[in-house]
Amino acid sequence: MSDNSTLMSETGRSLLADSSVLDSKIIENSKENIFPAPISDVEEEMPQIETRVVLVQEAGKREELLKALEEIKMPYMKMDSIEELGDSDSPEFETVFVVADFQDSMFNNLYKADCRVVGPPVVLHCAQKGEPLPFSCRPLYCASMLNLVLCFTGFRKKDELIKLVTLVHHMGGIIRRDFSSKVTHLVANTTSGDKFRIAVSLGTPIMKAEWIYKAWEKRNEIDFCAADDDFRNQFKVPPFQDCMLSFLGFSDEEKANMEEMTEMQGGHHLPVGDDRCTHLVVEENTVKDLPFEPLKSLYVVKQEWFWGSIQMDARAGESMYLFEKSESPGLKKSVSLLSLNTPNSNRKRRRLKETLAQLTRETDMSPFPPRKRPSAEHSLSIGSLLDISNTPESSTTNGETPKSCARPSKNSTPLPLKQSARWQVAKELYQTESNYVDILTTIIELFQVPLEKEGQLGGPILAQEEIKTIFGSIPDILDVHIKIKEDLEDLMINWTESRSIGDIILKYSKDLLKTYPPFVNFFEMSKETITRCEKQKPRFHAFLKINQAKPECGRQSLAELLIRPVQRLPSVALLLNDLKKHTAEENPDKVTLERAIESLKEVMTHINEDKRKTEAQRQIFDVVYEVDGCPANLLSSHRSLVQRLETVALGDDLCDKGEQVTLFLFNDCLEVRLLCKYIL
Repeated sequence: MSDNSTLMSETGRSLLADSSVLDSKIIENSKENIFPAPISDVEEEMPQIETRVVLVQEAGKREELLKALEEIKMPYMKMDSIEELGDSDSPEFETVFVVADFQDSMFNNLYKADCRVVGPPVVLHCAQKGEPLPFSCRPLYCASMLNLVLCFTGFRKKDELIKLVTLVHHMGGIIRRDFSSKVTHLVANTTSGDKFRIAVSLGTPIMKAEWIYKAWEKRNEIDFCAADDDFRNQFKVPPFQDCMLSFLGFSDEEKANMEEMTEMQGGHHLPVGDDRCTHLVVEENTVKDLPFEPLKSLYVVKQEWFWGSIQMDARAGESMYLFEKSESPGLKKSVSLLSLNTPNSNRKRRRLKETLAQLTRETDMSPFPPRKRPSAEHSLSIGSLLDISNTPESSTTNGETPKSCARPSKNSTPLPLKQSARWQVAKELYQTESNYVDILTTIIELFQVPLEKEGQLGGPILAQEEIKTIFGSIPDILDVHIKIKEDLEDLMINWTESRSIGDIILKYSKDLLKTYPPFVNFFEMSKETITRCEKQKPRFHAFLKINQAKPECGRQSLAELLIRPVQRLPSVALLLNDLKKHTAEENPDKVTLERAIESLKEVMTHINEDKRKTEAQRQIFDVVYEVDGCPANLLSSHRSLVQRLETVALGDDLCDKGEQVTLFLFNDCLEVRLLCKYIL
């Protein structure tokens, strides 16, 4: 049966025809809702239509229904059979029947007679909201799916589809035969077909049929809504439903991780070459050719399809990610089609002018050195920023050349073959600053902006609080360093030995003092948040996998990129020290450089002191949460924990001999915690 088939119920009514017009009516004619008579042109008033409620059988025995009808001032009566209501067709009344069971013979008789039927939850819902009874052209048991527009795809059994459509109507939902942007949920029994692909592209939730059945089980819960995220997410069609995946070219550890993710996302995994396999996921960087001739029905896709499906929370279209045999290594590079915002040439830094282009060509420096090369970034102590003896940007001279600096202008003016040592250090300072700005730009545009973007396919990947914790003041840091880079660029283009580099650093020292402490102090928390979210949120894990594999990241993880701000100020201080050594005593910049170095040390000292205070406050909070009955006044901005000591009582003055006693020594008091009580 095709998706567009029209099903007919026993009474000959189309179940899949668009019902939006009729189902959207919520008009009720009650005794207060009378058509007003015009002042003129009409001599007779239009007849008044009174709405009356008939409580059928069990519904008449429920006290909460009687009370609810009285609250909305709706007249009612009770009856056990239709025959008791002799004037049910009277034009003076609009009769609404309240039936507790939509599966008994009484309901079927009322339905066949085209009577207006509602369930008890509708009455209770209207009383709770202070609204009149809604008008519905179909029996309405509850409002669990009110305002939801559903479309179905992949259902081959007519009886099952009729049952599902009927339940949706009973819960106030609307059915559309054809998929459009107005559809709020697609109920799918397959992960293929036009409707499924359009729903994925529009970010429309794709649900299992079980969602409808479980919602119907909750039909008597007045405040229940089937579209509630916590409830709905339990029944979303997983990305790899009906998929059998095999993995080729991955390490044992990564393969095991991907197989585990496959099971979590509703799929199954098989050995490579199994004929039951529907998808072969290939690591395109290591696999150049397949070890067997694949069946025509087998999708051979790049790993980005796998991670992209998890990130979108829906099976991605395979045609965009088909694996193609490479003629030579590096000839074809995988370009992300799922990135919500990939940096492009318009956002990369502009090419330097002619002179600067030639000087940058002389030294290949990359913001992303080879990952496996020994680097000082792993040995840098985050505990103290004043240790500037070894930093990655000062010790690294090898690696790939940034694309934006690699090709100079054709009309470049030749530079003198020899430059002063001061010029060489200034050039290195500019290059490392330029690379640093590129790294911060990548962090923001490749990671932060996509995560913050509204309307993400599958919903938000992270909560706003988590995003704020991870990235902190990175945008503010970038703004400051863009200005520093621009000033250094101007200095290098118009170079003279007397040009002052120290003035540039002094100019932005206050901005550095303002922007760095909030990030550095909470860097550990940022890393912990990344680790926790990556473990608990598969879509975030997939998002990182996709973006960290891009050339812009240099195969470095987000946490590895985020450590760069922690390292940058020590690196700059080291370069300024080197610059001072190669500056003549009579050069005015000599004194300025000394002041600039001192200003950076002040910034780093402030960061360390701020970090120490922050850590001390966290320790106090740990004490407060750990100790029952701890006095609230222990929390104070001036108080810090000096030492914690576990002891054993030798006497019996405060407690029994041998009892464990914990001492908390603060900078202004001593707290004693006994096993049985707390003493200040």
